[in-house]
Amino acid sequence: MIRWRCAHVTAVLRSWPGAVEVEAAPEAPGGVPAPPVRALAYTALVGAPQVGDRVLLNATALEMGLGTGGYALVAALPDRLPPDPGGPGHLVKARYTPLQATVAGADEQGSPHHDLLRDADDVGGMPVVVADLHSALPAVVAGVRQAAPGARVAYVMLDGGALPAAFSRTLAGLRAAGLLAAVVTTGQSFGGDLEAVTVHSGLLAARHAAGADVAVVAQGPGNLGTGTRWGFSGVAAGEAVNAAAVLGGRPVAALRVSQADPRERHRGVSHHSLTAYGRVALARADVVVPVLAGALGERVRAQAAELGGRHRLVEVGVTGLEAALRALPVRLSTMGRTYDQDRAAFLAAGAAGRHAAALLG
Repeated sequence: MIRWRCAHVTAVLRSWPGAVEVEAAPEAPGGVPAPPVRALAYTALVGAPQVGDRVLLNATALEMGLGTGGYALVAALPDRLPPDPGGPGHLVKARYTPLQATVAGADEQGSPHHDLLRDADDVGGMPVVVADLHSALPAVVAGVRQAAPGARVAYVMLDGGALPAAFSRTLAGLRAAGLLAAVVTTGQSFGGDLEAVTVHSGLLAARHAAGADVAVVAQGPGNLGTGTRWGFSGVAAGEAVNAAAVLGGRPVAALRVSQADPRERHRGVSHHSLTAYGRVALARADVVVPVLAGALGERVRAQAAELGGRHRLVEVGVTGLEAALRALPVRLSTMGRTYDQDRAAFLAAGAAGRHAAALLG
């Protein structure tokens, strides 16, 4: 299940909040030199590796050639362990794995937000944009901020993709540019500004502890899928719609759209969106249908019509969104495709953000 490697750090390449990327040379069996690999260390878990450090690597994703997991992961610096953490924190994330970690929950006793969240039961009509893929996040934020520049946007991270928030350079870039007010990590995901047990408590924390005007709910980078209708981590998008509605929010469903995906089931509106919103989401949401030109626009409109019996379809124009998307301080990429290769994907997400901003009144 795990492909373990011992290695020595040969170079520190770059870093961003919570993560350090290094080059490490694995110790090959029989003394045969092995080529160096890129490895990622989460500093809150293992400390900050330095040149010369011996590191224990989990090389599973790297050796399997997974796209998002193109790193070996530093599991430990056995000769230079970090100090024991101090302070409060009783939530255990990545539970019962070798790297389980304790974090301070936003609503647990001892938290500065405990009294605020203890009896919280409503998000007061806050627009909640739900998306399947992490790659939609910056586009949604661009759409919100273009229409409502002063809006406080919080990201509520689900645990269907990467668990550490620090894995996302998108989050680091958006935070550094002041475009996100807070990151709330829910379920087994961890490392946000606020930690929550469920998407429900995460939305309450976003609204009441972070003071968000708009929340964006999506899984972390990467996703898990088997090519079947139900075997994909984006099913949680439908569940997030239900959570937002139960808490008195305004669910806004961002469609996963593509003009370039080689798989027919993802062309136009992805079957993932049709399943998550058409079968899993039981609460009514505003499904944002981007007004796209030509045959693609007609296809998206026809596919989205399948959701009209359960949800309210809202057509939103995309004129002017390209400027906001290109002005983002982070790279736009979805399933390995850039903005210029698959504009529809980002325009659809941006349109959902634009609609959420319109709901602020």
